[in-house]
Amino acid sequence: MRYHSRMWVRPENLNANGTLFGGHLLSWIDEQVALYSIVQLGNERVVTKYMSEINFVSSAWQGDIIELGIFPVKFGRTSLTLHCNVRNMVTRESIITVDRIVMVSLDESGRPMEHGYKEITYARDRIPHRMKPIPRPEPVVPDDLSNEPLYDIDG
Repeated sequence: MRYHSRMWVRPENLNANGTLFGGHLLSWIDEQVALYSIVQLGNERVVTKYMSEINFVSSAWQGDIIELGIFPVKFGRTSLTLHCNVRNMVTRESIITVDRIVMVSLDESGRPMEHGYKEITYARDRIPHRMKPIPRPEPVVPDDLSNEPLYDIDG
């Protein structure tokens, strides 16, 4: 397994126990797996479809450095399935293992798109091409709302 990323546990990453907050770690995992998938699939529009069971077996303290390992499991028609392990570089203990993370390649309309790849590359030959942003609907504001006075919560 290749360890692609390292993160430094800072005060803003801590929970009430003074250890690494699990939500921050899951966010880091999701971001790093997305970046890995973007390069492997050659598409900037990649989203997380599925993440298998999560079991924290140890933690990290402020000042610890953690590293994230990502290993490709299989290519699907529109997806890439990955395995991820996070370990504490200071204690050398595994913090969490996620057996399956499924990332899906999307087209310009936000629908799953076939990517055509069957194997991993460590060359930079799959740099993603730029797509235009997905159009977002304009917010709808009711007409009669503009004529009503606004009140405080207290009345």
